[in-house]
Amino acid sequence: MTATPGRFERAPRFAGRVLDAQLHLLDRQVLDADGVPVTTVDDLELDGHDPDQPIEPGAPAPWISALVTGPVLATRIFGGRAPASRLLRVPWSAVSEVGTVLSLGVRAESLDASWTERWVRDHIIARIPGGQHDPQ
Repeated sequence: MTATPGRFERAPRFAGRVLDAQLHLLDRQVLDADGVPVTTVDDLELDGHDPDQPIEPGAPAPWISALVTGPVLATRIFGGRAPASRLLRVPWSAVSEVGTVLSLGVRAESLDASWTERWVRDHIIARIPGGQHDPQ
């Protein structure tokens, strides 16, 4: 099918699920295999494409290699970028389901990204009366 002025070519069909990063991934809560909160998705790391080059028509699409998280609140408010050394990566291979939240197939303790959730739980929530028991 050739493009004519004012008409668009139909997008090719992909095997599997097509995700809109902004709609389905960014700012989503990440839960571990036990349903324990790990982090939220701040950015994505892509492979298969040089970020300084345009994607040529017909070229294979880049793929997600990792979810990126870290201390980005201040940079969202004041601008700039967090240093790459401060950002934490959760490998895409650990993601088991994409839905309202992103579910992982691994436990939070095996990931560096869960240290803030654990620290808040142990040092802040645990000091609140009734904060050390699981409401059933």
